[in-house]
Amino acid sequence: MRRITRRLAIAAAALFMANSAWAETKEINFGIISTESTQNLKQYWTPFLADLEKDTGIKVNPFFASDYAGIIEGMRFGKVQMAWYGNKSAMEAVDRSEGEVFAQSVDVEGNPGYWSLLVTNVDNTSINTVDDVLKCDKTMSFGNGDPNSTSGFLVPSVFVFGNKGVDPKTCYKAVTNANHETNLMAVVNKQVDFATNNTENMRNFAKSHPEELKKIKEIWRSPLIPSDPIVWRKDLDQATKDKILSFFMTYGRQGSVEEVKAARTTLKGLGWAPFKPSSDAQLYPIRILEISKAMTKVKGDEALSQADKDAKIKELEARKAEFEKLMAEVPQT
Repeated sequence: MRRITRRLAIAAAALFMANSAWAETKEINFGIISTESTQNLKQYWTPFLADLEKDTGIKVNPFFASDYAGIIEGMRFGKVQMAWYGNKSAMEAVDRSEGEVFAQSVDVEGNPGYWSLLVTNVDNTSINTVDDVLKCDKTMSFGNGDPNSTSGFLVPSVFVFGNKGVDPKTCYKAVTNANHETNLMAVVNKQVDFATNNTENMRNFAKSHPEELKKIKEIWRSPLIPSDPIVWRKDLDQATKDKILSFFMTYGRQGSVEEVKAARTTLKGLGWAPFKPSSDAQLYPIRILEISKAMTKVKGDEALSQADKDAKIKELEARKAEFEKLMAEVPQT
């Protein structure tokens, strides 16, 4: 009886170990938001993802989509297990796609974050400041960003248009939505009068299109935006999360002199230094911006009575105050 019991215990332990090993993720798709052409993105990301695969032993496939929503929805339906997002798209992934922030990029030049921009062609002498684009006489065309972009859409929506009570759709003769690189080329080729962008993408554009960069001038710069987050699905098994987190926190920091140098070179191609740990708390400032944007929309909604507006504004103000309190409680690093 003892021998039978012992054999059963050994068999159960073996089955548990087999199931645990099977449960560990063998392959992941890594989502990359469409800030510019897939060709450019592959150039920056391929060496990094190869190192992630080598270090963790997990097969890593790059996952591209034509817009930010494609990566968010890919994570929602389990086709993407990890992704690089901007803060706005990360917020959508956390809210809709079982995402969780675990790491944050760090600017290679030591900047504490990055900035949203409005840019125009250097030949456009009628646009030199942000006030020049707020005349709203329907004579200008505007290259707006992807609706899920932090710097290309949300930040200018709040700080440029929302602050002045301006709706771009009624202000300009044409409004298009595109990724950062497409918007810059539209400015260069005078297909739009002005467009959104950000300082990180401008740095990439300087490397890939140095001559075209000379045709662009900045007319507005936003307050600081937190650096981009890296997000995984919450339901990744813990062993896989541990491997991935270890890679991100040691990459470019640990290893031989040659390994650290090579990793830093790869990160520099992405415009980054070694990562730092993060969490969903990184998104509090973006949630506050989103609420501010919603408040502006409510105030300008002519279909609502004043009583309904007041009620909605009160509700939004309470939510905003809640996130401001949470943000104040986050330890500063």
